[in-house]
Amino acid sequence: MPVVEATPERLEGYGHLVSDPAQCDIEIVQWPAQGTRPIDVDTGDQGGTTEGVFVSEWQGDILYGRNEAVSGHYILAYAVSPENARTDHTAPPRRMLLWHANYHPDGGQLFFPLDQQPYYVPLALPGDDITPERFVCFRFDGRRGLYIHPNVWHEGVFGIAGTQRFFDKQGAVHARVSVDFAREFGCLLELAL
Repeated sequence: MPVVEATPERLEGYGHLVSDPAQCDIEIVQWPAQGTRPIDVDTGDQGGTTEGVFVSEWQGDILYGRNEAVSGHYILAYAVSPENARTDHTAPPRRMLLWHANYHPDGGQLFFPLDQQPYYVPLALPGDDITPERFVCFRFDGRRGLYIHPNVWHEGVFGIAGTQRFFDKQGAVHARVSVDFAREFGCLLELAL
């Protein structure tokens, strides 16, 4: 994956930088109609938001994610091929191998660093015709957060080493559409650190 610095211009279409999480509104998308009859006015988007702490934690060669806002537990990435991954060491990773990504059709998502350390977020613009080549990895300096628009492909936040915490706020429905790169494309997306 190409790695680029997160700037307002480069994040155009994906989302935007956030300096104050209290001032960041979360977009909520109305539930789609199933047929020709429209969704009634003022319905289909009352799920609101949920918030909590998102933890990005390296345990050896495996980057785990924990999202308290939606009670989610994930493997975000590997530092080595998954079949060789171990958790019994503290060596910092030299690369990250991404196996999965998703988007939320029901709302946007905010990640704001609580520990003010650099972090990475792989993103791709909306569309179900996703391919590995469409992903770009954004590097953040840890002073500002990231707001991701609905339907933008992503996979949590990637801390560089150890444990990093982020304030997370997102749509409460938490619908997810996923891609598994290994199964669908026979590859993992690599990010060199």
